Amino acid sequence: MTLSINQPMNFDEIWFDNVSINSHAINRSCESLERQIKCLDTDQKQIEALLKTIRVIDLTTLAGDDTYVNVQRLCYRGLNPLTEPLLKRLESCGFCDENLTVGAICVYPSRIKDCHESFKMIKPSKDPLKIASVVTGFPSGQYGLDTRLSEIGYARNCGADEVDTVIDRSLALNGDWKKVYEEVKQMRLKASTMKLKVILEVGELGSLANVYKASWAAMLAGADFIKTSTGKVSVNATLPVGFVMTRAIYEFYSTTGVKVGFKPAGGLRTDQDCFKWLKLIENELGDEWLSPNLFRIGASSLLNQVEKSLFKLVFGREPASWELSL
Repeated sequence: MTLSINQPMNFDEIWFDNVSINSHAINRSCESLERQIKCLDTDQKQIEALLKTIRVIDLTTLAGDDTYVNVQRLCYRGLNPLTEPLLKRLESCGFCDENLTVGAICVYPSRIKDCHESFKMIKPSKDPLKIASVVTGFPSGQYGLDTRLSEIGYARNCGADEVDTVIDRSLALNGDWKKVYEEVKQMRLKASTMKLKVILEVGELGSLANVYKASWAAMLAGADFIKTSTGKVSVNATLPVGFVMTRAIYEFYSTTGVKVGFKPAGGLRTDQDCFKWLKLIENELGDEWLSPNLFRIGASSLLNQVEKSLFKLVFGREPASWELSL
């Protein structure tokens, strides 16, 4: 199922006035969630959770030395996230089928065409993955608006399906939520039919109240996803921020009837990270959000750890290096 594009709504100051976040309650919720993931005490539950994680990963390369070969390798891995022996064993046990893939590939705009060429070469008979691209002065957002909008147009012309945009954090820190809204709205219009993910860069917003307000500004302006971070700063996706953003998503849905997706990114590397974020989404938004249409995880190295953990759960031993994907 593909959800329709979120359309901009009227800006309303009511969502930005007198916002108060109960940090103590959020911390208690985090502690409760930590206890809940300990219930993943069977191999079957852990395998299911790890396979759910694979399906929602935005497999990412955002390195300065990216080449066509690097991107081709990434695209192949996205279509074939597990080695064949491991996939076959999971298939035989009824956990998944041969169509297992990640959620999308995420690259710089200049590498979008490389993705298209790679998918044609790798598996012309299989549908390619969604291609996402970081734009709008990623990661800082400290460029003129016209330049940032041009990047979105360039990504669209190159064939991107989704764009990961960044807000101007200086506007948020100055409390100019109307301006944040107006800029994201222009990004929404420029993105046209592409999915619009809006990165809040929560580690630079200064407070959980600002995270909540930035979430609302982005959603009102037409964001299809709100995303925690670029992964390029010291503080990225944390559970307290996740609680605030998912609660904003729930309140937005309750008010407008529009479902907005959520994407944590930055610093997610372990099985426990996977389990925490899946449980958070399940608790706060429900099972419907646990699909690539409404939930993504931005990661570059997480898939390697997931594959290693699945191998150990399935075969009962640590894998040799040659038994894992490159």
